[in-house]
Amino acid sequence: MSQQVIGQSVKRVDGRLKVTGAARYTADQSMPGLVYAYGVFSTIASGRVLRIDTAAARRVSGVIDVLHHDNFPMLYRPPRSAIAPATILTSTITDESRTPFEDATVNYAGQFVALVIADTFEHAREAAYKVNVTYATNKAAATLDQGVEMNGTRDGGRGHSRGTPEAAFDNALHKIDVTYRTPVETHNPMEMHATVAHWDGDHLFIYEASQGVTVHRNTIASVFGLTPERVTVEAPFIGSGFGSKLFMWPNSVAASAAARVVGRPVKLIVPRAQMFTTTGHRPETLQRLRLSADANGKLTSLRHESINTTSMTDAFTENCGGVSRNLYSCPNVLVSHHITQVNRGSPTSMRAPGAAPGLFALESAIDELALASNIDPMEFRLQNISAVDEVANLPWSSNHLHEAIVTASERFGWAKRNPAIGSMRDSHEIIGYGMAACNWDAYRTAAEARVQLRNDGTVLVTCAIQDIGTGTYTIAAQVVANITGVPFERIQVRLGDSSFPAAPMSGGSWATASVTPAIAEATRNAIARLKSFAVADKAFFAGAKTDDLRFEEGRLTDGKRSLDFAAVLKGQRLANAEGFARTSAASVGKVSFKSFGVHFVEIRWDPGISRLRVARVVSALDVGRVINPLTARNQVEGAIVMGIGMALFEATEYDTRTGVPANNNYAEYAVPVHADQPDIDIILLDYPDLQLNELGARGIGEIGTTGLAAAVANGVYHATGKRIRELPILKEKLMDTAFPISG
Repeated sequence: MSQQVIGQSVKRVDGRLKVTGAARYTADQSMPGLVYAYGVFSTIASGRVLRIDTAAARRVSGVIDVLHHDNFPMLYRPPRSAIAPATILTSTITDESRTPFEDATVNYAGQFVALVIADTFEHAREAAYKVNVTYATNKAAATLDQGVEMNGTRDGGRGHSRGTPEAAFDNALHKIDVTYRTPVETHNPMEMHATVAHWDGDHLFIYEASQGVTVHRNTIASVFGLTPERVTVEAPFIGSGFGSKLFMWPNSVAASAAARVVGRPVKLIVPRAQMFTTTGHRPETLQRLRLSADANGKLTSLRHESINTTSMTDAFTENCGGVSRNLYSCPNVLVSHHITQVNRGSPTSMRAPGAAPGLFALESAIDELALASNIDPMEFRLQNISAVDEVANLPWSSNHLHEAIVTASERFGWAKRNPAIGSMRDSHEIIGYGMAACNWDAYRTAAEARVQLRNDGTVLVTCAIQDIGTGTYTIAAQVVANITGVPFERIQVRLGDSSFPAAPMSGGSWATASVTPAIAEATRNAIARLKSFAVADKAFFAGAKTDDLRFEEGRLTDGKRSLDFAAVLKGQRLANAEGFARTSAASVGKVSFKSFGVHFVEIRWDPGISRLRVARVVSALDVGRVINPLTARNQVEGAIVMGIGMALFEATEYDTRTGVPANNNYAEYAVPVHADQPDIDIILLDYPDLQLNELGARGIGEIGTTGLAAAVANGVYHATGKRIRELPILKEKLMDTAFPISG
């Protein structure tokens, strides 16, 4: 490689576009003849539409049409594919299988029941408010408990069993049997979901706020009965998504169908209130943990059984026990998942799906068992680290959890912790120290990329992968610069277009690990193509062997002579030297891939004013080679703050009588703000995982969120003596803590 830019903190190559407003997001797109759509959303959670009166709406100036179940085009339900790394490029995936306006049934509050199309956004919205819908209302299952009572539960799959956990638990010296709950969390990225759709004959073009343009193209093509080649989905810039933009939602189908009906481009933006209802959420969970240990603090049994809510139309399993199967060494394990139907929109993946709520429960329970065994929580974890993947009976490709824990604990000052409840103080504040392991699967999927060395001296990279704000544009440029030596200002990266070489979704922490091998191979293939041009008859290196040529700092050389790649192309009157690559998913069966880490958290509780805050976080992560420490730390910092939100703030609340969301707005759905930011110290161990890909990079976006809520809860217990097993940890749950105020 020509120059070592891998591992350097390179500033974002797309940064100037974003800070100057030149980066155009989906809602910014416009085109001739554009009209606007606005949804009419159900005000009940369960029932049927009896009548839709559109007369008043149609009298509003500029209204073109009002669509609903009585006049909406017939569409197809897309077949749901497995989210498999090897086949992701051809998958069709949606979490809400029912197409919009398919029938008169209402399954959740905030469901699309009509769509107004008008000449302006204001006219469409005004008319939508004047659509009068009459319903027949049924009793709604508004909560997990109501879902279990009314609809029961069924197996959600993803279970695991080994050994005899029940017998081992019964015979254990130390054991706990505890239940944890997590509420619905809603993604709420700053960029709301939006679609701009238009048809050119039988070709559908879409701008979409999507984390996966290739899969989105495949899925919406199946809805309209098209081949994927007849659909183009573009998402050049994404204002984050946290999982809510991984898959297709009703807005994309509705806008695309409306554009075909009215024969004009249609823009549809989902209002913030409906971001809580019709674009996914993290489901509510109930998790029972039964753990036991012997006299030496070694785990003897672990049972993790969970129930999560799903919608009335789709079966979504929150894989809460996925991490519990093999994070720690334990001979006797049972993991099970059950689901119960409630009247909410379909849940979906939210940053670290399964692992975030699952590790809140597991790492809280590990703390409880450590204390019941009279062992320091850190030491308990150290002696139970799994040396191998005990599910697959395979070695880890890389596992430096022990080093992460020791390194972070020293940086944090865990040795200064007084284990007595409420014993650590600073003036009016009681200090609590908590810790928790964090964990996430390491994936690598199939991916494609194209690289062109162009005769104007620039390099063009094209790939359908999206940059959702995490720095993918920059990392792609780094890979090319590292191989070619071409400076960043001469490298152009174009992403987020389904007509480009196919790529996976930007989710699951697999984007970087998947597309960087494809970009690297495509770059080398472009160089090989250039060499073949350079040794042709009458070319600069005519008669030489391609193996004797090296590509350094953007030039071909045989050790005696050198020529810039642009000059090579111009000499042959060629536009470019192009390389294409399709790389495969990671091989399975030899090793298991995961990322490991730990959070140490200092919380402070002031009982006099009932103030709870996270003051300090030290996190150490083993995530393979860090390609860009600047963007990597940015991701982890955001993930930590999101974990604080999970621990202390976030919960979507529903009226238990009606199932209607009660705080579906940014005023009442609490999230951390700048005043809630702690001091964050991130340690990236930087051990390349070369068995996963040639750069040794693993994903980093998810792992920082996992375990953080448990670390906070464990710190709260240390400070207050209150074991909070239901998130969020509100100050009301601590206000009767009976510690005197000292100053």
